[in-house]
Amino acid sequence: MAVDELDTRILRLLLEQPHTSMREYARILGVARGTLQARLDRLERDGVITGTGPSLSPAALGHPVLAFVHIEVTQGHLDDVGDALAGVPEIVEAFSITGGGDLLARVVARDAAHLEDVIQKLISLPGVVRTRTEMALRQRVAHRLLPLVESVGRAARG
Repeated sequence: MAVDELDTRILRLLLEQPHTSMREYARILGVARGTLQARLDRLERDGVITGTGPSLSPAALGHPVLAFVHIEVTQGHLDDVGDALAGVPEIVEAFSITGGGDLLARVVARDAAHLEDVIQKLISLPGVVRTRTEMALRQRVAHRLLPLVESVGRAARG
């Protein structure tokens, strides 16, 4: 899907001013509200915009420990283990990967002991061969997309 300069301006506004009204977005962009809504609908339909809910902090929810768990899976059981991971509330994301392991899960926990309990739960899942855990010490770059949007906008301008 091609993202043009107006699309990138819209995305930038959504990221920088998420609580602004559609009317105000249209005014800032200098476009009709119908044009803005049509663009937003297309960006959602094409999967560029994937959600509009709030960003939540696991730490503020009592889960300040963050770890990345590499999970090695018995051949032929990747889908089963992936489905089982969805049933573990402390797993906030999981990906199939190449390299060391078959899956990579982002796991949050209340403390180190709770993290160990979560890892033991993962190890007990049918199809899991072994895990390797790396604890995050400090976030160095927060989740962000604005620099990418800006880069795509520069490329769209030519």
